[in-house]
Amino acid sequence: MPYQHTGTDKAQILTEALPYIQRFAGKTLVVKYGGNAMTDPELESSFARDIVLLKTVGLNPIVVHGGGPQVDSFLKQLGRETDRIDGMRVTDAATMEVVEMVLGGSVNKSIVNLINQHGGRAIGLTGKDGHLIRARKLYMQKTLDDGSVEQIDLGQVGEVVGVKIDVLEMFSASDFIPVIAPLGVDDAGNTYNINADLVAGKVAEALGAEKLILLTNIAGVLDENKNLLTGLSTQEVDGLIERGVIYGGMIPKVGCALDAVKGGVVSAHIVDGRVPHATLLEIFTDHGVGTLITNRSKMSK
Repeated sequence: MPYQHTGTDKAQILTEALPYIQRFAGKTLVVKYGGNAMTDPELESSFARDIVLLKTVGLNPIVVHGGGPQVDSFLKQLGRETDRIDGMRVTDAATMEVVEMVLGGSVNKSIVNLINQHGGRAIGLTGKDGHLIRARKLYMQKTLDDGSVEQIDLGQVGEVVGVKIDVLEMFSASDFIPVIAPLGVDDAGNTYNINADLVAGKVAEALGAEKLILLTNIAGVLDENKNLLTGLSTQEVDGLIERGVIYGGMIPKVGCALDAVKGGVVSAHIVDGRVPHATLLEIFTDHGVGTLITNRSKMSK
């Protein structure tokens, strides 16, 4: 028979959460939502309830979402293959139309609808709305065997050069929860597909957010023995990268968290999105469920 929480257990949980609720009231949190949490109905509902609860107790959550698998699925339905170079999607003009339709349309609106169903007031945006995300074309740098560096054109793939925060501040000051699709635009009106982690990090930096939370498909940053590292300074993270403990696909995600913290975000969290209510557990419990990265010499949530 599954364990049932007693009334005392629930009271202890609420008591543990209280000082965190008080400390973070009025603070901005940017949450990057993607991976398994976007494809499992139970985790989707768990995430939506978390976001609504955060807003209800006085925090200001902002959601930035991905949607790569959904884009791949739609392209496959159209009979088109996705070309990737070192994991980066090559985005020509025709692919960009699909990316914009899926991310800015169906995926964004489904997240908005889910939050609203759980009692929130979400509003969907893309980086093109109000020139929210200013972008420029991103060229991939690839080091060849002879040591030379080649620039690879990925098409309409971009990087963030600026975030216009007045739109977000207007919504955060109200009852609305912004939900942002990771699309950007340049001065000439060209649209770019941007990595959602990078958009979340730059939005958090621009707003001087209290926290950046990156929901992932892994437990967090692991040491050499595959144990979860729950609290790291920026210097410790740099050392882990140099020693090769952090490698491969984790480097961009950890790099995004590092940049955000070095850019003024108080703390960044790499959290296992496969855990129900992972966002609440990381913010409102003493131990959390992921890896916290901060500039502070003493680990503090």
